This record gives sequence, structure tokens and C-alpha cells, in this order.
Amino acid sequence: MPELPEVETVRRGLVPAMEGAVIEAAHVNRPDLRWPFPERMAERLTGQRVERLRRRSKYILADLSGGETLIVHLGMSGRMTVSGVKLGRFHVDHPAPAKHDHVVLEMADGARVTFNDPRRFGAMDLAPTDGLDAHKLLRGIGPEPLGNRFDAAYLVERLRGRMVPIKTALLDQKIVAGLGNIYVCEVLHRAGIDPRRKAGRISAARVASLVPLIRVVLEEAIASGGSSLKDYRQADGAMGYFQHGFRVYDREGAACGTAECGGAVERIVQSGRSTFLCPRCQR
Repeated sequence: MPELPEVETVRRGLVPAMEGAVIEAAHVNRPDLRWPFPERMAERLTGQRVERLRRRSKYILADLSGGETLIVHLGMSGRMTVSGVKLGRFHVDHPAPAKHDHVVLEMADGARVTFNDPRRFGAMDLAPTDGLDAHKLLRGIGPEPLGNRFDAAYLVERLRGRMVPIKTALLDQKIVAGLGNIYVCEVLHRAGIDPRRKAGRISAARVASLVPLIRVVLEEAIASGGSSLKDYRQADGAMGYFQHGFRVYDREGAACGTAECGGAVERIVQSGRSTFLCPRCQR
């Protein structure tokens, strides 16, 4: 499932086509995805100007001129792609309609934004922009890891006394927004921390060291266009390529990338998810 870097990459790719533009026509081609679409969604979107396109955790938020915000979650296989505009030096023509094009936004300047989702685990909703933090999908989410509220003092305090594995704690969206399996594995490897260690038993200094590492890994992934393992694509349809720089994730049996370690990457299962680590240098 796309994590923060993938969602942020898609958001940035949508900005030139959507931010400041008017939705001339919205086409909703089925009644639901993971959940039913909001009532009259096509009607409520048509004619609206996208005032701002932002991200909260793994959600894309399009603030509309009428006072509502379109909430988008890509799910496991969802893609939002842009056509009919010039991206860089190239003009991207409109493709032929595809089977799983569930929502299509025709922008007034000729651009088209298509939400395609074969597995239908994505989601869309409309909610008043004022008070959006109270929405059922967004309330209780922790601070953004690239924002000022997420700092060493905050993380040390939130993990104090917690007797869950450090990987589980970092995946908790109430503690920090947007982190997922891939990037937590990568961060913990760089920090030299075993993902099975109880969060509350890790020294404050080592917990504090996670904050800059989280930022570095996320920023590197965003700069690489995210990670494409199965379904994920950028807004222009291109694959991300951060997966080529993985140090441990999905590298079972490969040599550890830490200098002078000499260990090999292992795969274990935590809470039903694959965890990748080097048991020699992660303690």
C-alpha cells in the first residue's frame, strides 16, 4: 500500500493540473470503492475550483471553493494520473478509457485526472473543510514526520514506557503520520535498532536519533518518486525508483549494506507483516 512518499509524490504530480483549476465535469462510474461514495459526488465536484491540494498522512486532500474537501486514499492499487497537459517537455495525451477508471475529473483547461483502482480498496469522501481534522478518517492522526511538531522530545515522550516492538510503535498512525512497513524497516536498519526491541526500553538518545533518520529516508524516497513494487505509479504514469536503493526491505539473503558489517538480511514476520533486518548490526 502506498506510504507517505508515494502519496506525496502523487500529490506533487497533481498540483500543476488541479491546483487553481476548475473541475468542469466530474464522472463517477460506480457507486463505491472500499466504501460508498458520498451522495451526489459528481454534482458536488462539478464547477468547483481546487483552491489547494495537500496531504495528511496517506490521504490527498483537495480543498474546494465551495467549502468542502475531497479526501482521497489510493488503497492498494489506486492510481491518480494526469493527461491532456504538458508535463515537463512532453505532452501527455488522453488515453482510451480503461475498465477500472472509476472517477474522472475533466478540468476546464483540458486536463483530465483519472482515478483507476482495479482492486477497489481506495476511498473518496467529501467533507466540510472547516473541522476536517474531526473526520473519521483523519481524527487522531499524529504529527507529520516532516513537520515541526515531530521532534526528538515528542517521540521520546510518546514512546516512553511502551512495551510494544519499536516497529509496531512507528507504524502507529496516532504516534506519527504516514509511515508504513517499507520505510520503517529502512529507518530502523540505518539506526541499527532491532525492530523487535520494546520501544520503551530503547534509550532516549537512540529514540531521538530516529527523528532525523525518518526525515532523511522519507525525503530520499520522495526525491526518487517513491517505491514501485507492484501497482504504484506517479501521476504521469512513471514508476518510482527508490526500491533500487533499499538497504533491507525485500532483500532477504542479500549482504547487509552497512559498512564492515558482513551480515545478511533476514526476513521475519511481525503482526502478520514481513520485517527485514540485519540481525548482526541491528541491536
